[in-house]
Amino acid sequence: MRWQKSLLSMLKDRKDKKVALAIDTSSNQVRSILINNIVTFFGELNPNATLIQADFKIRTISPIKEAPEIKYYKHGKSSYTEVLEWAEQEKIDSLFYITDVTGYFYDDIKVNTEVFWLVPEDYLPKVPFGKAIKVA
Repeated sequence: MRWQKSLLSMLKDRKDKKVALAIDTSSNQVRSILINNIVTFFGELNPNATLIQADFKIRTISPIKEAPEIKYYKHGKSSYTEVLEWAEQEKIDSLFYITDVTGYFYDDIKVNTEVFWLVPEDYLPKVPFGKAIKVA
């Protein structure tokens, strides 16, 4: 319950901000029930949030309340570049990214958006920027 309380607090603090939730869909070996619960949690606390499904490219962008079913892929290729650039372009205040943090991004990318890496694994890796939160 620790991560839920932390996430609840962060979302409440950002209720008047532009928030997005991204899901790394590059692998079908994920904790889909946990990820679905996080999406539902976000939708209840911030119905205006945007949901992005992406692997090596953005697959879908939709309001979280109208999000299509999450589709996972088997290839394991993940890039955060498009999502981070999209967040900058859309002036997203806080981006929450569900991922194992094994993807890549361009070294010269400028990230002004507040980024939280929601890691659904037992191991919490070092993140390149932002804050990592273990949600396993």
